[in-house]
Amino acid sequence: MLPNSIALIDDDAEFAEYLAQYLRNLDVSVDVFGCAEALMSMDDAAGFDFYLVDLGLPDQDGLSLIADIRRRTDAGVMVVSGRVGPEVFKQVIQAGADMYLTKPVQFEQIALVLTAVQRRVGPPGQATPAWGLNQAAAVLVAPDGAQIKLSDIDLAILSCFLEAKNEVVSRETLQERMGHRASNANLNTLNATIYRLRRRIERATPALVPLQARSRQGYVFRATLNRLDADT
Repeated sequence: MLPNSIALIDDDAEFAEYLAQYLRNLDVSVDVFGCAEALMSMDDAAGFDFYLVDLGLPDQDGLSLIADIRRRTDAGVMVVSGRVGPEVFKQVIQAGADMYLTKPVQFEQIALVLTAVQRRVGPPGQATPAWGLNQAAAVLVAPDGAQIKLSDIDLAILSCFLEAKNEVVSRETLQERMGHRASNANLNTLNATIYRLRRRIERATPALVPLQARSRQGYVFRATLNRLDADT
């Protein structure tokens, strides 16, 4: 099983385009980024199912980019790079990647590794520790027991994800639940609200925050979110 969407981060434009076309022919959606900033500046940078990363990027070392990705998502990460040396494999794995392939590499090999790692990752929400939402107390409970107090708007947003059960919630729906008319101006408010909520959760718990954007769709809570009783 290949991932549905891949972020390919590589400043070798010719290699990236040929690889992207090969994967698209296998019915995989591929977005190509020439540098780390091009990826991380997106509001849905953590929304891809898989990441293919080169180590020699022009603006940021690939190892630190992998660490940034891993802090945001448990998606598959594979390094495809020409960097060699006895410590490279160890550094790549310690940074959070699942596999390392050295250029030059056959595209068929990349596809085989993508399939193998994707079997580990599995579909959204699978084998992911459960979170809890106490709507009466306006509290989100992380898998490690940490409790995050929610504002009225935070609660409205998370209630949408509770009802959606791992499905994507459109930006228009989220804006309406916040009490706003769907518009570009209010979309910026939504994105800022989601960002602040994610940051507060990150400060409260080391658990991976499963709140992720989906390009041109909306947001999804990629983990089990259970309704908790008022006295929980």
